[in-house]
Amino acid sequence: MDKPLDSIEFETMLFGRYSLASRKGNERNLDRSVYTLLARLHMEGPMTIGQLGDALGLDDSTVNRQTAAMVKAGLLKRIADPYGGMARKFRTTAEGERRLEAQRADSVRHLDTILSDWAPEDVAAFGAYLERFNSDIERYHGRPWPRPAGTISSARFHRDAAR
Repeated sequence: MDKPLDSIEFETMLFGRYSLASRKGNERNLDRSVYTLLARLHMEGPMTIGQLGDALGLDDSTVNRQTAAMVKAGLLKRIADPYGGMARKFRTTAEGERRLEAQRADSVRHLDTILSDWAPEDVAAFGAYLERFNSDIERYHGRPWPRPAGTISSARFHRDAAR
């Protein structure tokens, strides 16, 4: 690999392969697609199948299968649109929120261990670069992801969403 982009491509392939919270035999781990969908609903609130499909870049039939399995598992609940729309929406249940938070906490603990030898400024720089990289991907695909308040991209997301 002689070009920086070759290295980035290779490393992002590996990065996508790793799951921070996965431990063989740990039943509380959520599948990556379930974790992602729960995280989106947690950040944005109730959404329809179509809204989830647009947000996640998936077709409606895929989202329909995923949400049906998540309802059956007690992670999501179908609700009427709080704003009076015709389509039913999905929201996370208390169990879905609990499982999401547990996996997020596991991931943060694993990151703390993995990055324990890094200088704090390197950890901060890495986080800022990841956020910038992901935000540029989101802009390229036209699917911004909401971020917690205080992040660089959260201001851009809220500004763009207001347009």
